[in-house]
Amino acid sequence: MNDSGAVSGPDFRPLYAQVRELIIGRMLRGDWRPGDILPSEGRLAAEFGVSQGTVRKALDEMAAQNLVVRRQGLGTFIARHSQQHALFHFFHIRDERGVKELPTGRVLQLRQRKAERAEARRLDLPPRSAVWAMRRLRALRGKPVILERIALPAALFPGLELPLGRDLPDELYVLYQQRFGITVVRAEEKLRAVAADALDAKSLGVAEGTPLLEIDRLARGLDGRPVEWRLSRCNSAHHHYYSEIE
Repeated sequence: MNDSGAVSGPDFRPLYAQVRELIIGRMLRGDWRPGDILPSEGRLAAEFGVSQGTVRKALDEMAAQNLVVRRQGLGTFIARHSQQHALFHFFHIRDERGVKELPTGRVLQLRQRKAERAEARRLDLPPRSAVWAMRRLRALRGKPVILERIALPAALFPGLELPLGRDLPDELYVLYQQRFGITVVRAEEKLRAVAADALDAKSLGVAEGTPLLEIDRLARGLDGRPVEWRLSRCNSAHHHYYSEIE
């Protein structure tokens, strides 16, 4: 299939997977934006030249991946990041009781510069591409717990501006979607123990060498491309990383 739904050559993926990719392509193009209602399954089936059951299976998979939201009696909507949605899916730090709290974030530094070698590699950018380099301090109950070092491809976030030194409750992923049309759909994380360096110690109020939990996260957009690389250093003295396996 091509973007119009016509068959363009052999494609050995299941038909519903091809329909899913067509819908995502339309989302990337801006035809359907977060919060928009999709055409009915029947109209989509006619447009793509497939059965209504194939469209339904494609939308069911997209709903399971939080790309769309089905509302009984209303239709299917393009998913929109909210504070609670982003917190539930992407924030895994809990207190000693196992309670997930709403963090605040204070941007300490934001500047555009050439990508360092590791940033270019992780973000799949040509060497020395422009990136936004951000440092953000996150607090729980007013106490600093996480220091984040964030790199973003500058081409995806033109004119990025954030107030410095002020507590902001909004998740960055909500901002990415609302201001730049960038929807984070999944993230890959690696965890390891590290020793606090001088910047960690000053920001988190701990001694240099204090054990910290480092979370290395690569966030990807609708098309699977990296949109953010984030290194988070967490003081886990009174908090832990929680992951549920089913």
